Amino acid sequence: LIIFMVVTPFLQQGITVPIPRDLKNPDEDQAINKETSVIVSVVCRPPDSPQCTPESTEVYLGKKKVNMEDLKTQVEKALQNKKEEDRIVYVKSGVNVAYGEVVKVINAVREKGIDKIGLVADKKKKGASGA
Repeated sequence: LIIFMVVTPFLQQGITVPIPRDLKNPDEDQAINKETSVIVSVVCRPPDSPQCTPESTEVYLGKKKVNMEDLKTQVEKALQNKKEEDRIVYVKSGVNVAYGEVVKVINAVREKGIDKIGLVADKKKKGASGA
């Protein structure tokens, strides 16, 4: 299993998700910006909800809302013609989404034999002070 943190200052694919920010020294993966990258978003509805329940959690593949079974099928389909080194799924999660919901998404992807999973966050801006 390979899971790595991805930084993406210009990521515009998929839906808007308030992802974690201000990480120090994360890896940057330029492949995430490709049109063909597979991005799964885990969000809470409404987005400004202070506590996200499993019932209010939504999963998107790109901009399309999917349930867990469809996610498995669609991820497998999206990766079927890619070379092994390009078979990566990026997961971005809202800051208020429960950790368990993100784990469910990762497990659903892994069930299809995908072992390269990138967790998406934003890089700390240069000159910004840590909290």
